[in-house]
Amino acid sequence: MEAWTWWLVLAGVVVICELFTGTFYLLMFAVGLFSASLVSLFTDSTQLQMLIAAVVGSAATLALHNSKYGWKQRKEVATDPNVNIDIGQQLRVDEWQQQGNGISFARAKYRGAMWDVELRHAHASAGLFVIEAVEGSRLIVRPT
Repeated sequence: MEAWTWWLVLAGVVVICELFTGTFYLLMFAVGLFSASLVSLFTDSTQLQMLIAAVVGSAATLALHNSKYGWKQRKEVATDPNVNIDIGQQLRVDEWQQQGNGISFARAKYRGAMWDVELRHAHASAGLFVIEAVEGSRLIVRPT
């Protein structure tokens, strides 16, 4: 078999392996292997083919990593609305207790249960508040 055929077979095996992982990173290495198959049509140098496969695969992987589809910086779970449906919801607090250092605490009914509510660095007065985070059984809120 010709060298370009082996590169394409190897790229196909990598694509099949990628189907089991669910990421696009192995696809980027398959792009590098495919580019090596193109280079093998023009030159017989195995070292050059391997170098092209490595460089193109690595560059494609870095490009994917830095794109919007790459690894994202992890958000704090307590403040991520994709993890907790309570974030962004409103609740009414009628009475606050000052704790000091600009922190106020209250008990409020939310979704049929009593919750501890904490307000940080804002003026505490009765009214509607938006949930910013959930820390255990405590709701961290901000004024609306």
